[in-house]
Amino acid sequence: MSNFFVNASNEELMALDYDAEIEKIGQGIKKALRQLRKRGAVVAMSGGIDSSVTSSVAAKTLGKDKVFGLLLPEQDSSSKSSSLGQTLAEHLGIEFELHNIAPSLEAIGCYKWRDAAIKKLFPDYGPGWKNKIAISGGTEGLVNSFQLIVKSPDGKMHQSRLGVQEYLQIVAATNFKQRTRKMVEYFHADRLNYAVLGTPNRVEYDQGFFVRNGDGAADIKPIAHLYKTQVYALARYMQLPDAICNVIPTTDTYSLPQGQDEFYYALPYQQMDIALFLFNHKRPAQELAERLAISLAQAEFVYRDIETKRRTTAPLHWSPILIEKVDGPITNYDH
Repeated sequence: MSNFFVNASNEELMALDYDAEIEKIGQGIKKALRQLRKRGAVVAMSGGIDSSVTSSVAAKTLGKDKVFGLLLPEQDSSSKSSSLGQTLAEHLGIEFELHNIAPSLEAIGCYKWRDAAIKKLFPDYGPGWKNKIAISGGTEGLVNSFQLIVKSPDGKMHQSRLGVQEYLQIVAATNFKQRTRKMVEYFHADRLNYAVLGTPNRVEYDQGFFVRNGDGAADIKPIAHLYKTQVYALARYMQLPDAICNVIPTTDTYSLPQGQDEFYYALPYQQMDIALFLFNHKRPAQELAERLAISLAQAEFVYRDIETKRRTTAPLHWSPILIEKVDGPITNYDH
């Protein structure tokens, strides 16, 4: 094992037996459907690599008539998201539906609550403005802080450090998006007697990059054991459309383009995969520094950040807490 780590390239660390992996995931989905007593699968197709591979393996395993795709844009979504989702659905030959959730979000107050928080920092914020949140400081040895970045209609960019209350309110409001999408997924799952497939990859699942009762909710999570680099490799092996295989990961939550590393992770996904892989295999921070050509201090920060995110996001994985054990119901933890 030690020699493998010393001699293997970063690409070799992520290597897969593609056919065996597709078979394993497919058989896992089939087994789970039998346990759940469901006939097929619903997948929200964002146009991203994770939902695309999940949908593709499900269609290959279950048959195209047993997978139902959903395109769920809102007013801040990139137009490419629905376009790529539709491209994949047509490529797979599965039934799909486009459902714009913006009116529901408007009615529930998503945009109103978000804008109210933004206006505390930028009073002129209004129609025609765009926004996003970015994290800064940590990898430079400073305390992590969240920055609100807005773009005014004249094209000028403005930035200000977010206070805790404003940050929480913006995130709480935007979490409506994930939870509303999940309600639509479960409506169709109930209508068809299908299971909902979640689409987190390993880093997202491990590091808590999801919304509780939002994109974190699912009946089956088929690729939660795969690093994102491996998901991309599977997409290419399965010959998914080039536009999907080459898509750049984004949160697609804010009106300004926002990378996942810009908002949450300490590193871009390719490097974050390597960092988590080495951390999971108890490799020293010095090895991470050498592989990624970063300083030892930066590598040590990344390892600390992995541990911190695991601790702080652990409740996202928990079942509801009972005050007293209730005998009778059979849970998946009983098996």
